[in-house]
Amino acid sequence: MRLPAAFVALASLLPLAGAAPALHAYHSTLTELRYNAAKKQLELSVKVFTDDFEKALSQGQAAPVNLTDAGPRPLALTTAYVQRTLQVRTPTGAPLQVQVLGLQAENDGYWLYCKVPLPGPLAGVQLRQAMMLDVFGDEMNIVNIEANGKKQSALFRAGHEEEVLKW
Repeated sequence: MRLPAAFVALASLLPLAGAAPALHAYHSTLTELRYNAAKKQLELSVKVFTDDFEKALSQGQAAPVNLTDAGPRPLALTTAYVQRTLQVRTPTGAPLQVQVLGLQAENDGYWLYCKVPLPGPLAGVQLRQAMMLDVFGDEMNIVNIEANGKKQSALFRAGHEEEVLKW
């Protein structure tokens, strides 16, 4: 499902802006995906609410996950979760490795920074953006794509976790 870029930009800012962390009415992520042909990679920035993301990471763990904990645990769990729920394939279906580069706190959320090395120039990708869909039934994952001077947006939710993106 494609949405006008202006609508997505405005709608995506509302749930991530001034809502209280434990009381926000929306469950969403915002992914900014850029195709960098010169570096042969996709560059992704994913904005998540801290409380929602910690809940997702804590599923199946002996102790709750706190992203501010010292040590490698938060990044290791984030990497495993992202690689399980955010998947990229070439147009022909070959899997591509999502590499999590790091996390950055911002207000009531975190930015997750990732890259996907590419085998060469691509005219698009198959994207699966299923982050937190197994935790929140109303989760909406908005993806804004910038490639070859064009911008487009896509919306992922339960029942629509995958889409072919062309540029």
